[in-house]
Amino acid sequence: MGERKIRVGELIKRELSMALHGRWRSESVAITLTEVDISPDLKKARVYYSVIGGREMVAKAGKFLMSVRNELRKIIGKNVVIKYTPELHFVYDPSVERGMKILEVLDELEQQEREEYEQTQQDCDGSQHSQDVDEA
Repeated sequence: MGERKIRVGELIKRELSMALHGRWRSESVAITLTEVDISPDLKKARVYYSVIGGREMVAKAGKFLMSVRNELRKIIGKNVVIKYTPELHFVYDPSVERGMKILEVLDELEQQEREEYEQTQQDCDGSQHSQDVDEA
C-alpha cells in the first residue's frame, strides 16, 4: 500500500498544482505544493505547501487555499480516477523557508572565511615585503 499511496499522492499533487497555477494564476503565484500525504484508505489528503514571502503571505495563502478547497476537490474528482476523491487539508510546510535560511547562513560563513583568508594573505604578503626590505 505504501507504493500506491506515494503514487496517488504525487498524482494529486501534480493535478492540484496544475489547477492552482492554471485557473488561479495570480493568487497562487507564490505558492508551491511540496508534498501530498494521503491516508491509507485514500479518503483524506494532507497537502503541504510553502509560500514565498513573509507571515502575511503565508496567512493569505492559507485562506486562499481553504476558500478553493472544494473546487480543487471537484477538479481532482474529474481528472484522477480513484475510488474516493480525498478530502483536502492544507498544511503550511516551513521546510523550504528553513532551507533558505540555512543557505543564507552558509553563504555568510563562506563570505567570512573568504575575507579572513584574504586578510591572512595580505598580512603574509606585508610581512614578507618587510623582511625583504630588512635584508636589503
